Amino acid sequence: MKHIFYIAIILISTFSLAQNKTLFDQGNSLYNEGKFQEAITTYERILDSENHSAELYFNIANAYYKMNRIAPSVYYYEKALQLTPNDNDIKNNLSFAQNMTIDAIEVIPEMGFSKIIRNIVNKFSYDIWAILSVVFVVLFVVLFLAYYFSYSTNRKRLAFLSSNLSLVLVLVTLIFAFQKYKYEQNDNPAIVFAQESEIKSEPNLRSGIAFKLHEGTKVQILEIYNENWTKIKLTDGKSGWIPSQDIKEL
Repeated sequence: MKHIFYIAIILISTFSLAQNKTLFDQGNSLYNEGKFQEAITTYERILDSENHSAELYFNIANAYYKMNRIAPSVYYYEKALQLTPNDNDIKNNLSFAQNMTIDAIEVIPEMGFSKIIRNIVNKFSYDIWAILSVVFVVLFVVLFLAYYFSYSTNRKRLAFLSSNLSLVLVLVTLIFAFQKYKYEQNDNPAIVFAQESEIKSEPNLRSGIAFKLHEGTKVQILEIYNENWTKIKLTDGKSGWIPSQDIKEL
C-alpha cells in the first residue's frame, strides 16, 4: 500500500512539473507577442502551485516593467535577487526599474570596523557559518587527540598550536553565524505599492506628516501596529509610520 502511495506522489509531482513547464513556455510566448498582462496571469498560475524560481520572478518583473508598472517590477526583481543574489541580469534590470522611481533616498554608508565585519559575515549564509563551526570542532578534537597520543615533542607542539587555532576558529565562526542570523532577522524589506503614501510620525491619521514616499521605493519594516500601521525605516535613517496596505513585504 505504501508503494502505491509513493508512486502516486511521484506521478502527481511529475505531472505538476510538466504542467508548470507548459505554463512557463506559454507565458514566454505571450511575453514575446507583447501580451504582457496575459503573460503575467499565466506566470501567476505557476506561483499559485507554490512553484517559485528566480527565472519566474524575473520574467514577471520584466512583463511589469514593459507595462511601466514600477512597484511590481521592482518587487519581483527583488524577489528574483533573493534567490540568486549574484545574477547580473537581475541586478541590471532592477537598476533600470529603480531609475523609474521618484524618491531619491541617500544610503548612509557603514564605516570602519563594522563595515569590515559586515562584509566578512555576509560572505556566507548562516548555515555555511554553522557548518564551518562544526568542521572546526571536529578538527579541534582530532588535533587534540593527536597531541595527547603523540610521543614526539615537535609533533606535540604542532598539534597543540593547531588545536588551539582550531578552537579560536570555532569561536570566530560561531560568532559570525549568530551575527549573520541577527542580520537576517533584522532584514525585513518591503516595497511601496501606493502611488503616493504619507508617512506619519505616529500610527494614526491625526498625526503630522513626516515625509512622503512613492511607488517602487524599498523600505525596511521595523514594527507593525494593530495590523493597520507599519513602522518603516529608509536607508538615509528616516523612519515613520505608513498604512500597512501601502506596502508589500518581500
